[in-house]
Amino acid sequence: MFDKILIANRGEIACRVIKTARRMGIATVAVYSDADADALHVEMADEAVHIGPAVAAESYLVIDKIIAACKQAGAQAVHPGYGFLSERAEFAEALAANGTVFIGPNKRAIKAMGDKIESKKFANEAKVSTVPGYLGVIESLEEAVQVASEIGYPVMIKASAGGGGKGMRVAWSEKETHEGFERARSEAASFFDDNRVFIEKFIENPRHIEIQVIGDKHGNVIYLGERECSIQRRNQKVIEEAPSPLLDEETRRKMGEQAVALAKAVDYDSAGTVEFVAGQDKSFYFLEMNTRLQVEHPVTELITGIDLVEQMIRVAAGEKLSIAQDDVTLSGWAVESRIYAEDPFRNFLPSIGRLVHYRPPAEKSHVGMTVRNDTGVVEGSEISMFYDPMVAKLITHASTRADAIKAMGLALDQFVIDGIGHNIPFLAALMKHPRWRSGELATSFIADEYPEGFVPVEPTHADHVVLAAVALSMEVVRKDRLTGRLRPHSGKLRREWVVKIDGEYIDVGLAEGYPDLPVEIDVTIEGQTFPVTSDWVPGDLLWKGRVGSEVVAVQVRAVENGWKLDWQGCSTEVHVMLPQMAELDRLMPEKVPADTSKMLLCPMPGLVVSIHVEEGETVSAGQRLAIVEAMKMENVLVAEREVKVSTIKVGPGDSLAVDAVIMEFE
Repeated sequence: MFDKILIANRGEIACRVIKTARRMGIATVAVYSDADADALHVEMADEAVHIGPAVAAESYLVIDKIIAACKQAGAQAVHPGYGFLSERAEFAEALAANGTVFIGPNKRAIKAMGDKIESKKFANEAKVSTVPGYLGVIESLEEAVQVASEIGYPVMIKASAGGGGKGMRVAWSEKETHEGFERARSEAASFFDDNRVFIEKFIENPRHIEIQVIGDKHGNVIYLGERECSIQRRNQKVIEEAPSPLLDEETRRKMGEQAVALAKAVDYDSAGTVEFVAGQDKSFYFLEMNTRLQVEHPVTELITGIDLVEQMIRVAAGEKLSIAQDDVTLSGWAVESRIYAEDPFRNFLPSIGRLVHYRPPAEKSHVGMTVRNDTGVVEGSEISMFYDPMVAKLITHASTRADAIKAMGLALDQFVIDGIGHNIPFLAALMKHPRWRSGELATSFIADEYPEGFVPVEPTHADHVVLAAVALSMEVVRKDRLTGRLRPHSGKLRREWVVKIDGEYIDVGLAEGYPDLPVEIDVTIEGQTFPVTSDWVPGDLLWKGRVGSEVVAVQVRAVENGWKLDWQGCSTEVHVMLPQMAELDRLMPEKVPADTSKMLLCPMPGLVVSIHVEEGETVSAGQRLAIVEAMKMENVLVAEREVKVSTIKVGPGDSLAVDAVIMEFE
């Protein structure tokens, strides 16, 4: 077994590998760029080596720098994580030439399966069912249009060296092929230093299901069940689960055996994933093979009890698999939510900045329910524009799918992040979505259910009742903290209050009796009395307790004369008033937001790539105005209607903050 390994990656996956290595008694070496000097993975590792500037192409993607770090630290092996160099055969070859073990598959397997074009050719030869497409590199826009027309729309334009949803575009017409081809090539070059793309048929209303395999250097390969990753946005997975609600045991076995056969054909000897696109009728087609550890591997670990990182390390050290296929059992259900630094209220545009508050739910395993949080940040960490916007992966496990989803909803409610935009409100709303709960999924789920983008969940009246009870309980504690007593000078405890939520005024009463503190009160709303208990104190960002029989976790931020409460995807301001104050409040006029309809505002922090119009030009609806790059993703800004450009405020290369004015219209 190795004494010391280097992790050629950053963020949560580097921290994840360090945890297993530490448990195995293996010393770890981190590498870091200028942007990651204070990162969590650097702090967690036993040693750390600086490898260059923030830009990945000058640090994490430079093979010579990784090898030099191995020599400097005396590392015997390298775990590549995912992304970066994890599927680069030349990296494995370079390590071998320097006497360092690659904790991943052999170079033949990487070459055969890591390249999306070559893997499809290989799968065809191995008689594996594949998606129809053109198995060659598309060299020009003209060729892309011709191939797409021959295959028949819609088509998927994909980076050959791609992964993680990068360098992928769906085209439904020749016009979309023009733009999709250029954007896919540009992103592929930026992320993978390889701009080759290919085109295949896009299967409509599909589900994304993948089989986890693990093999050793002695010819043994097994599969560890499946994961469903159909909840995607822009081809990027958002929620994953294991097992899949679609499959039955027979289909699972067929997919697993096909995945193992493909892996054995290339002598696969590490953890890997064979991905399939599945129809609603349980038909399936080989999509690609990822010759690395997947982002979503924790859900497989939780339903099988197998540490995939440990297995990768042991296999790389030459050990035989200690698990046979018959030993693999699937227990319970696991759900993973990817926490991204992106603003769901701005069409999921990337967000950067410092984590002013970062307080995830406590990791625990108790009474058949597990909460796990894989992360690479802590409170105070900086989310930069140079890397993937994923902040953490939150995973829950329970005996049934319904219970795992319920546990995820509660865990998301308790996940506090301030300082950046993040997608927790969206994830929390998804956990309540009836279609998600029913398991009737497709990769078009988000586009189908949120065609105009995500908007804040509108609280129901029942939600208002719960939040009103929470707000009154906080006001009781606040009053006692301020005055040291709850009773006014008359000697009587105030019993009648009004809680204002989203313009609705709710009469709330305190039942007879003196409250226990921090808080244990009986609240009366609309003739119904129920107990409210919590240990919340002023300053806490999270109210946790019970409202009636329901366990509730609500995020709390102070606003003027009230609180902003976030719960289950709802975000609302609440104000607790005396009845006389509520009467006066009803007379107050509402503020009117400023008019920005004649401005193009930058929707996220980023760099201006290009401006496509001139001052004085009249543009039509849908016409491209500018391209802004953020976190290596190019975002095309288009006109919403016909309008004349009056002033252009910025130029290519300018760095913009969110809501910066790019141009103004007449």
